[in-house]
Amino acid sequence: MSTEFDIPQPVRDAGGWRVLAPFRIREYRLLIAAVSLSIFADGMFAVVLALQVIELDNNPVSLSIVMTCFGAAFVAFVLVGGIAADRINQRSIIIGVETVNVVAASAIAVLGMIGALQIWHLALGATAMGTAAAFFFPAYSAILPRILPAEQLLAANGVEGVVRPVFQRAVGPAVAGLLVGATFPAAGSVVVAVLFTIGLVLLVATRATTRAAVDESDVERAHVLRDLRDGFVFMLRTPWLLWTLLFASVFVLVVLGPIEVLLPFIADDRFDDGARMYGFILAFFGMGSALGALAVSWGRLPRRYLTVMMAMWGVGSVPLVIIGFTSSFSLMALATFVVGVTDGAGMVIWGTLLQRRVPTEMLGRVSSLDFFVSLAFMPVSFAIVGPLSKVVSMQAIFLVAGIAPVVLAAVAMYAAKMRHDELAHPLR
Repeated sequence: MSTEFDIPQPVRDAGGWRVLAPFRIREYRLLIAAVSLSIFADGMFAVVLALQVIELDNNPVSLSIVMTCFGAAFVAFVLVGGIAADRINQRSIIIGVETVNVVAASAIAVLGMIGALQIWHLALGATAMGTAAAFFFPAYSAILPRILPAEQLLAANGVEGVVRPVFQRAVGPAVAGLLVGATFPAAGSVVVAVLFTIGLVLLVATRATTRAAVDESDVERAHVLRDLRDGFVFMLRTPWLLWTLLFASVFVLVVLGPIEVLLPFIADDRFDDGARMYGFILAFFGMGSALGALAVSWGRLPRRYLTVMMAMWGVGSVPLVIIGFTSSFSLMALATFVVGVTDGAGMVIWGTLLQRRVPTEMLGRVSSLDFFVSLAFMPVSFAIVGPLSKVVSMQAIFLVAGIAPVVLAAVAMYAAKMRHDELAHPLR
């Protein structure tokens, strides 16, 4: 159990407007500005990529291939990314990640503008971006405790929890849908490349962090395999962590593929202006996620933080069933909005939980294990859902996506005894 380690104690209430407190620190302001632009670019690129595939080859299998390349690269390198985050300067890693994004997006934009773009180009670009993302998330999670005091971590996670859905799932997709609908997918790729470039400039303008969450001179730099082993041991000895990740891995298998691969084709098939409607549907998800994240981050962690988190992710997935059956834009938008609210709220709790209950010197490795275990089936989900849609109805696929997480969440809570654990380890 995590009680074997020196876990920071609950911090004092920071008072009103605590969500704005991190912005007093210059390095955080530059970091979140750069991350916001990159998230905006990611949100646009998700729509641009799907619509570009539809333009080149209107086949769910082709989009499955491209998305599988992204997912497989992410899963393959995320453990390496976590070890790197604990051993290499996190700022340098984040700058390197943004550089890869700039190069990949620029190459796709140029090829699209000259009419030479092919599916394999998109697959290669997705592979590069997936690899970069595997290094970004552990580094970002590990750098926050080094530039912010402990009492500001919930607020910072809340800010990111608002920024990510607003730009990645709301503004980005909506802008991309409108832009591509009025022009062509390559124009969207150009804007994505520009946004990544501006983000890179902001990251270069940051200074190396001077706040050390631990005395790194006293931390033994163990062998890489020993670092990885220690992370796995901590995960296996911590039931709330292990069972949440197991829940997330199966959740991703049944939910992520239908949303990322099939939803663009559903919008294209059921609505006259598929590109614009697809962007707006994702926008409602993003607005819901932002609202859920803001609601949680504005106050303190719930006393029953594990119960609330699992209920959000489990019961909150039920509206996905509606997507498979309805041809009403209003109902589809409402369903994605509700799913977004619960997803955003749960993610803020989860991010704060990791930073509060995981030893700081292991945070990079545990964060990478978080992504590795929880997203292990992401490429599988992407790979099978396209071909599966040829033999199984969309209604059946989204029915499973909406109902299965409820059962999975209940199993995880029981197996990890989460209701007892959250009372034994209060974080308020």
